[in-house]
Amino acid sequence: MKTFNELSLKPFLKEAVEKLGFTEPTPIQQQMIPLVLKGKSAIGQSHTGTGKTHSFIIPIAERIDTARAEVQAVIAVPTRELGLQIHAEMLKLIEGSDIEAKLFIGGTDKKRSIQKLKTQPHIVIGTPGRLKDLVNERALFVHTANLLVVDEADLAFDMGFIEEIDQVASKMMSPLQMFVFSATIPEKLKPFLNKYMEAPEFIKIDSRQSTADGLDFYLVPARSKKKVEKLVEVLEIINPYLAIIFVNTRTNADYVADQLAKQGIKAGRIHGDLAPRERTKMMKQIRDLEYKYIVATDLAARGIDIQGVSHVINYELPEDLEFFIHRVGRTARAGLKGLAITLYKPEDEDALVRIERMGIPFERKDIVNGEFKELKERHSRKNRVAGESEVDAKVKTMVRKPKNVKPMYKKKMKWKMDEIKKVERRKNRKKK
Repeated sequence: MKTFNELSLKPFLKEAVEKLGFTEPTPIQQQMIPLVLKGKSAIGQSHTGTGKTHSFIIPIAERIDTARAEVQAVIAVPTRELGLQIHAEMLKLIEGSDIEAKLFIGGTDKKRSIQKLKTQPHIVIGTPGRLKDLVNERALFVHTANLLVVDEADLAFDMGFIEEIDQVASKMMSPLQMFVFSATIPEKLKPFLNKYMEAPEFIKIDSRQSTADGLDFYLVPARSKKKVEKLVEVLEIINPYLAIIFVNTRTNADYVADQLAKQGIKAGRIHGDLAPRERTKMMKQIRDLEYKYIVATDLAARGIDIQGVSHVINYELPEDLEFFIHRVGRTARAGLKGLAITLYKPEDEDALVRIERMGIPFERKDIVNGEFKELKERHSRKNRVAGESEVDAKVKTMVRKPKNVKPMYKKKMKWKMDEIKKVERRKNRKKK
């Protein structure tokens, strides 16, 4: 399938696809759409910005039989924001048809949700907890549906929702056609997959393909400065339409946002500690362009489609390096250009090498007189013993010259550094 015209889509759907400006399907759409139409199960491993959502909502809309006034497909999502996005995209596709798609997410009135189910929709989109509750209340009848999509499955697993999805899936028609989309496939997710999927097709869209052509990658050393000071320097010279600053923890999200506020830089924040009402308010403010900067954690930002992101800044490298691709995929979308800036310290060197192996072409820059300037190539270390420079750099940051210099201090420093080097080399060998 090289173009959407090759698909014999229903007239309303063909018109909707043309209206969206889709001509050539993305790699995951090329592989996934035919599988959904044929009734096969599949696991799709892909990152943000690969066209994943339309790879399942287009064929689902095509398969709906409007003569059957019953649930025919269920789409489970881990976050409310992702549910809202998929529902909005589905409504664009089914406009002008008799297909009915309804959204059920947490943080909304459950009684009102039950009232909406006096007539069963053809397509149900929802968060696992709300779907499970509605099934248990005997308001939502999923036994008539034989198609289940689990989007952002690794995030659903991290948030503890797989058990609730399992409870919904167990009430659905057997055999069940299931589509699972995930940036990574954790080992602990596999028992759930094996329970419902027999010999599924496995589609992996390579990380190298999922980084946009119009995206540049700057690598900026923090050196002896505090990272937050370097971040402020970066923010002073970029002029973003909208920038997302990624951190690894909720605590760091609040810390960075608070530090920026002290410098007169207003930044929104998205993390797991925000109450549902606060999250909704924050997303509205972001969409209304009240913020140019957003500080976010990976789990909170996954599955949120924020339009117009021109810059992504990695304040910290993600603990799971696969998330790096997810982060940078937030920008340079729909043919626009973007810039991903990564702040780093010497101890990040090993992780940076692994990210480069994913196909990320870093340009090493620093800030001189309020401008980005090219720095010497980091990889001069290739001429040295592999791993030695990283260890040396890390050790130097750990052993400082004492303020009160005493006799033999140099020898003592060297002994201490040698001991730490031995430990670091052992760690590196174990990693390898």
